[in-house]
Amino acid sequence: MFESLSSKLTNSIRNLSGRGKISESNVREAMEDVRRALLEADVHVDVVTEFCEHVVQDALGAHVTSSLKPSEEMIGIVNQRLIDVMGPVDSNIMLVDPGPTIIMMCGLQGSGKTTTCGKLAAFLKKRGKNVVLVAADLQRPAAVEQLEVVANDVDTNAKGVGQVTCYSEPEKCGEYGTATGVAVGVCKRGVKFARKSKADVVILDTAGRLHIDDELMKELRGVQKTTAPHQVFLVVDAMIGQDAVIAAGTFHEQLAVDGVILTKFDSDTRGGAALSVKRVTGVPIKFIGTGEKFDAFEEFHPDRIAGRILGMGDVVSLVEKAQEEISEDDAMKLADKMASGKMTVDDFMKQLKSIRRMGPMKQILGMIPGVGSALKNIQVDDKQFDRIEAIASSMTKKERNDITLLGKSRIKRIAVGSGTNQNEVNKFVKQFQMMKKMSKQMAGGGMASQMAALQNGGMDPSAMGDLAGMGRGSTKTQSHKKRFKQRKRR
Repeated sequence: MFESLSSKLTNSIRNLSGRGKISESNVREAMEDVRRALLEADVHVDVVTEFCEHVVQDALGAHVTSSLKPSEEMIGIVNQRLIDVMGPVDSNIMLVDPGPTIIMMCGLQGSGKTTTCGKLAAFLKKRGKNVVLVAADLQRPAAVEQLEVVANDVDTNAKGVGQVTCYSEPEKCGEYGTATGVAVGVCKRGVKFARKSKADVVILDTAGRLHIDDELMKELRGVQKTTAPHQVFLVVDAMIGQDAVIAAGTFHEQLAVDGVILTKFDSDTRGGAALSVKRVTGVPIKFIGTGEKFDAFEEFHPDRIAGRILGMGDVVSLVEKAQEEISEDDAMKLADKMASGKMTVDDFMKQLKSIRRMGPMKQILGMIPGVGSALKNIQVDDKQFDRIEAIASSMTKKERNDITLLGKSRIKRIAVGSGTNQNEVNKFVKQFQMMKKMSKQMAGGGMASQMAALQNGGMDPSAMGDLAGMGRGSTKTQSHKKRFKQRKRR
């Protein structure tokens, strides 16, 4: 997300490099480039005009710090304005006591509404809440069955002590179109079921359309009037730009939306919706969907997103992800093993799996300040890590404990067992031994210390760069490793 916008925006601001001071002429010149970049990112034209004017006013009225260059000063100003456009932070869900809290989800068809209901349920389950999902989308084929599968999957596999169940009336689907109140009745009975089962939260998965029409709005208003939801959340597809903003404005006019959830935030899209929807609707962005899995769901923090747009990374989110997946005790134990040269392949794989659970590797690396821009033209293939895991799984326990046992015959057997070739196995062995040796010399450096450092809010990008290149060894990867190390020394 924002990859193209980030590149163009930072380049526009860096054009001020070499200027002795901020002046109206060079600021307006830079802002013309910024304006084009925002419009190309499909940001609403009114938002672009207002944003650029505010930045110019802030820049001309700013006291230029003597230690900062004009480009650095401008990055600070643009960063603050981006935060203002998308903010404030408001991921709070108003929960009532006694329950259940009723949350109504609405949005266009294809926005990812049903999946988002599951993600929100997983988010609440993790916080100890019992959730009922109500299948009230009776128009889209198999929508009811999809929500039933989603609810079962979240209840079975998502973290947390809460329970997630689905209330559905599949037999009512055939009645849709002949009785417009059918979905309203399903929601009413779903809320009654949630109260009877003493659920903390009930989430209504309502119908969508390919475009907004009177029939849809009549049904949604009926659901709202009958169930009196405590929160109405609008699900918006971040990939459709200004169309999403227009839809958001219409939904808000009809239903008085309380918050927006942006989906598909991990896609290679322009990002205009994220920068426009708050300004157009006046309601906060609550959450963002960052992937297909149910845990790929984050509270929306404008300051962190602004940092990502300007290539400054997002260390806070990275730390939070690490704390969820990696035990501080485990990280410190492995750091001790690495410092003494006793790390095994099993230790390495345990940490690798923990890191992979944090999300796609390129996304994780992009949260490290200065690394995202370096990776923009590099494809980090997560399937390569599957091959590494296959190689490790094809080793015996003795081999994983002592990788020096691997001779030609064993390497050949591992290659056949893992579906790889002998060169790949040799490469993994060589790089693992090199990492083991380097970590001992650094007295606990490398991946484990990075994980321990993440627990305390800091990390060294070079080790994560090494991990991203594990198993590939391409010239491009090696050159980027050198850049990471040079940054570290500087």
